Amino acid sequence: MNPSNHPKGKTLIADSGSTKTDWLLIDGQNECFLHTEGINPILQTSGQVAGVLRQVVEGLPSSDVQEIHFYGAGCIGEHRERLAQLLREAFPQAGKVEAESDLLGAARAVCGYEEGIACILGTGSNSCLYDGERIVENVPPLGFILGDEGSGAVLGRRFLNALLKGRLPKALLDGFYEEMNLTYADIIRRVYREPMPNRFLASLSPFIHAHLDEPAVEQIVVENFDDFFGKNVDKYGRKDLPVCAVGSIACAYEPCFRHVADAHGYEVHRILKSPIDGLRTYY
Repeated sequence: MNPSNHPKGKTLIADSGSTKTDWLLIDGQNECFLHTEGINPILQTSGQVAGVLRQVVEGLPSSDVQEIHFYGAGCIGEHRERLAQLLREAFPQAGKVEAESDLLGAARAVCGYEEGIACILGTGSNSCLYDGERIVENVPPLGFILGDEGSGAVLGRRFLNALLKGRLPKALLDGFYEEMNLTYADIIRRVYREPMPNRFLASLSPFIHAHLDEPAVEQIVVENFDDFFGKNVDKYGRKDLPVCAVGSIACAYEPCFRHVADAHGYEVHRILKSPIDGLRTYY
């Protein structure tokens, strides 16, 4: 793909997770942002997805969209095709409709048209080898129980393990219970008995970040990234390529991320909190 090949008409770009979707309509020099609930075709029915798309059509200054580039969680196989069809029905004048994975969106956002290793480091984690247009290799992330090294969920899990097993100062434990308004029983319930334990674990990141001056806490962050590089990025065998990343964890702990990348022999080129700004440049 080459930027000179892109039409100059109205282009709608979306970056979606299961929680929220960021929409950007580009019309020449004019731009319009819109935020809706998330779209995940694996978790939602066609009716639910269509309902969100109706909000988009109603929320845009014009529905005369000529191109749609949607990147999101759950855009695989038959679910990807179903979502593309729903987008065509919502925007019948669109001549080009693209529904792709959030990982490809992240790669295009941070690497653009250049070859590189693209990483997602948010609540979950993922990575890929990217050739400047498509993903050519992907180490499976496996989720926060079997994998997701480097993610917010695994960071929270590592932190709680150290905190509750007495490997961190007791004052930190007492402060954690007070500030987070949690008890030991609450933590066990949130992790093992309530839905979305990965989100709960990732939600501990602000507390962790606020206590990075504690060497043992900083070490947990470093070890989390070290696992990510060792079990994912190193598998591509391409230390000649730049590493780029998107996500709240990559941004919040950027100095640690860069330090670990350097220790593994990589050069970090670009880190973004959200892919949407990079996708604007891509298109």
